[in-house]
Amino acid sequence: MSAESPADASSSDPNGSAESVHHDPVADSDLDPRSPAPARPGPLEAVVNVVRGALIGLAELVPGISGGTVALVVGVYPRLLDTGAHVVDGLRSAVLGPERSARTRAAFRHADLWLLAMLALGMLAMVFTMAGVMRGFVEDQPELSRGLFLGMVAASIAVPLGMARETRGGRTWVLGLLLVAGAAVAFILSGLPQGTIDDPSYLLVFVAAAVAICALVLPGMSGSFLLMAMGLYAPTLGAVEDRNLTYMGVFAAGAFVGIALFVKILDRLLEDFRKPTLIVMVGLMVGSLRALWPWQTGTGDLLAPGSDWPMVVAAAVAGVVVVALVIVAERVFANKSEQSGDEQPAPSAG
Repeated sequence: MSAESPADASSSDPNGSAESVHHDPVADSDLDPRSPAPARPGPLEAVVNVVRGALIGLAELVPGISGGTVALVVGVYPRLLDTGAHVVDGLRSAVLGPERSARTRAAFRHADLWLLAMLALGMLAMVFTMAGVMRGFVEDQPELSRGLFLGMVAASIAVPLGMARETRGGRTWVLGLLLVAGAAVAFILSGLPQGTIDDPSYLLVFVAAAVAICALVLPGMSGSFLLMAMGLYAPTLGAVEDRNLTYMGVFAAGAFVGIALFVKILDRLLEDFRKPTLIVMVGLMVGSLRALWPWQTGTGDLLAPGSDWPMVVAAAVAGVVVVALVIVAERVFANKSEQSGDEQPAPSAG
């Protein structure tokens, strides 16, 4: 299920009846083995997807940056959300409904599992190798690190905003209210008091993971910041560094439950209410900039710029440049991929 507008998603069958805009990943049409399915990527695309996953994983390590934001910037957000929806429906079909075996196979056949595997490989590699480094950078250079990430997130806002502009429909005043509401929610959440729970219960870890993982598919919300607000940021990074398999297993289970519940909701919103949903994402990203204001107290209160403002501004500009280069590189790669696909000869009829 791609995140297209309802007008593009609807079609008519030979008998003249309109097909629902709710294109179930396990619809009858998907049971046809000849229906289009994601292809195995070439070596170059596989490497690029690993790098994309590494960038998403790096974002999840930084309080204030959303993995969903990075997924938007590197161009895999619609495919990632679509794959998540297919996986969730495949698991649901395995235990519910008719023709369980056939519909489960169809759902997983239409999920881009190669994309998911490459992204997961890059994310895991980044998390296990850079968790300690990123924690040290954030803690030892708070102003510079926040300035860098502020510039990166601010530049990233251009991506969902551009997608919203390309989507027709929506009343201006309604979209304006949604933008303000999204910004207000993110601003309030990013101002929650921070702390650390030294010995969290596994039930708390499970619930916290289910909530924080939603930031992976929701641009503008930082999973790391939510963990920090719940007091589990330092314990979670410590568990990764110490290879605490029990803690990581409970966290992974909670994350799986959270993303399974949330991905279908967001996928449906992007299909049926694409432009309003994108505008809310823009608002969330704007409001989340509060968490990245370089000068803050230990409790998150905002301060006036300090004497180090030239270095911080330079870091913010560097962040903008980095994101701009990533966006340009992603568009060049996407254009080349489309051109190579168009140049492939069509299969012969006989």
